[in-house]
Amino acid sequence: MLIKIGEGGFGPVYKGVLSDGTVIAVKQLSAKSKQGNREFVNEIGMISALQHPNLVKLFGCCIEGNQLLLVYEYLENNSLARALFGREEQRLNLDWQTRQKICIGIARGLAYLHEESRLKIVHRDIKATNVLLDKDLNAKISDFGLAKLDEEENTHISTRIAGTVGYMAPEYAMRGYLTDKADVYSFGIVALEIVSGKSNTNYRPKEEFVYLLDWAYVLQEQGNLLELVDPSLGSNYSKEEAMRMLNLALLCANPSPTLRPTMSSVVSMLEGKIPVQALVVKRGALDEDIRFKAFETLSQDSQIRVSTFAQDGREQRRVSMDGPWIDSSVTLSSKDESRDHSSASRLLPDLLDVKLD
Repeated sequence: MLIKIGEGGFGPVYKGVLSDGTVIAVKQLSAKSKQGNREFVNEIGMISALQHPNLVKLFGCCIEGNQLLLVYEYLENNSLARALFGREEQRLNLDWQTRQKICIGIARGLAYLHEESRLKIVHRDIKATNVLLDKDLNAKISDFGLAKLDEEENTHISTRIAGTVGYMAPEYAMRGYLTDKADVYSFGIVALEIVSGKSNTNYRPKEEFVYLLDWAYVLQEQGNLLELVDPSLGSNYSKEEAMRMLNLALLCANPSPTLRPTMSSVVSMLEGKIPVQALVVKRGALDEDIRFKAFETLSQDSQIRVSTFAQDGREQRRVSMDGPWIDSSVTLSSKDESRDHSSASRLLPDLLDVKLD
C-alpha cells in the first residue's frame, strides 16, 4: 500500500526502499505543479553537483513520459517545522545543545551554497519546513526547486518572486532584488524560531505584531531578548549562547542587505570564533513601512500560496508549510490533494526497483 508522506513544492513525496535496503524519499512532479519541468531539471543539475553533510543528498532521478521523479535520502526526523511547532505529539524535545547544532548546521549548509561550492547558489526559500533532520538530529537543507544560480559575473538576480511570506527579505519581496543576503535574512528568521520554539508567522503576543520578528525588535530595545527563549527549556540553556544566537538572528534579519553578514561569518559567530557584530536596529516608521509594503507585495503575488485551514477548531490564515517530508496531517493541502496517485504507485516500482511502504 502506497503511503504518501508529504506534499512538497513540486508535488507528492513517497517513502520507498531500494533493493539493497536503503530507505529513500521519492519526490514526484505533479502534473499541475506551479514550478514546472524546466525548474525540475534545474534542480536535478544543481543538487547532483552538490555534496555536503548539511544538504539533502540526491541519489538519482527518472524521467519517463510525463512522470518526473527525484530520489533522495530519507530523513528519519522529518522537518524542523514539525519538530518545533507541529502537533504536540509530533514535536521533538530539542535541548539547547541540539538547537545550537541545528542552527550551525543550517549556517554551514548555506555557507557552502553561497561561498564554497563550484556553483554559487541562492536557495530563495529557506524556512523551517525546508530544513530536515536525520536520525541524529543533524540539519540538512532541502527543496532546491526554487534555487537559482548566481553567476560569477552577476552581483544580483532580478527574477519573479518565489518564496514564503514571513521569511523573504524586504528587498526581494518588493523589488525582486536577489542576492545571497536574501538567504541570510531567511536564516535569521529560522534562528529566531529555533531559539523561541515559535513560528514567525503564527506567533502574535500582541495584536499589533504581525511577526515574531516584530516582537523580537521590541524586546531587543527593552533589553529583554531572553524572554524569547523557549519556555520548555526552563533554565537548561546558556544565557550567553542564547544572547549570541538571538543577536545574530536580528543581525541577519537586518532590513538592509548590506548590513547582513555572510554565512561564513555567521558560522564563525555561532561557533564563538568571532564576536557578533554590534548593530542596533531601530523599528522606526520607515522600517515598518518597508515591512508593510513587502507584505502587501507578497499578498498580491500569485506565486505565494496562502491557505486557510482548521486547527484545534479554529480557522487560521497562514502560509503554506508544504515541506518535502511533512506528515500529511500537518501539511497544508492543495485543492487537488485528493487526486488518485495510483498511476504513480504502479510506476515507481517499475522505474526505481523500490518497495514502497
